[in-house]
Amino acid sequence: MTTVLITGASAGLGAAFARGFAAKGCDLVLVARDKDRLDALADALGSEFGTESEVLPADLLDARECTAVAERLADRARPVDILVNNAGFGLSAPFPYSPVEDEERMLDLLVKVPLRLTHAVLPGLRERRCGAVLNVSSVAGLLPTGTYGAAKAWVAAFSESLRVDMEPYGVRVLAVVPGFTRTEFQERAGMDVSALRDAVWLEPDAVVDRALRDLALRRPVSITGRRYRAYAFAARHLPRTFVARRLARKRRAPEGQGR
Repeated sequence: MTTVLITGASAGLGAAFARGFAAKGCDLVLVARDKDRLDALADALGSEFGTESEVLPADLLDARECTAVAERLADRARPVDILVNNAGFGLSAPFPYSPVEDEERMLDLLVKVPLRLTHAVLPGLRERRCGAVLNVSSVAGLLPTGTYGAAKAWVAAFSESLRVDMEPYGVRVLAVVPGFTRTEFQERAGMDVSALRDAVWLEPDAVVDRALRDLALRRPVSITGRRYRAYAFAARHLPRTFVARRLARKRRAPEGQGR
């Protein structure tokens, strides 16, 4: 029986990954801060799919609680076969206008936490010569979009490098690169996305379905939708200075703060 550990599992893409893997008969380790939501998700998945879900409440920005999750991943007696690094958050203001403490917390969660958890799970995967790591990046990482985009670019580059290192051991690594997805992410970050057209939005289950197909096909990157695949192609080929200037015009300082 395959066991999958998912961070940020209580809602959004994390919950969608839990449903996707449960539908395939996998057992789950669900990690997030909100125990009540995790318990409700575990009960729902058990009723619908008959899978076992271990609930592991943790604030991954708390050193002790992050260590507990890393220890669970390293537990040879209860092996985890697939790790989904999904936990994250964004900020509403560009880097120059955000408190540096918030920027540091975001960078820790998007970079240091997946690095640490991946490092914890790899020895077991290497030893068993199977398994996978899925790292949730973002199309924001394809262009200069502040600390969040820089962190997501790191996630994609880290995944590509890790894939090369783990290929001889049969361990798959996939960078999941979603565009705007209908989750709680934007609301929690205080982002105004009211001007975005319906056509740009993705459903979480569609992102996960595509990711699981790409994982089975051993692809290095998973991007859902023709629109975002075209976006990724353009981002790789347009001059970086042109793109940076276009993005800079769209950014605004929070009201009451000068440039």
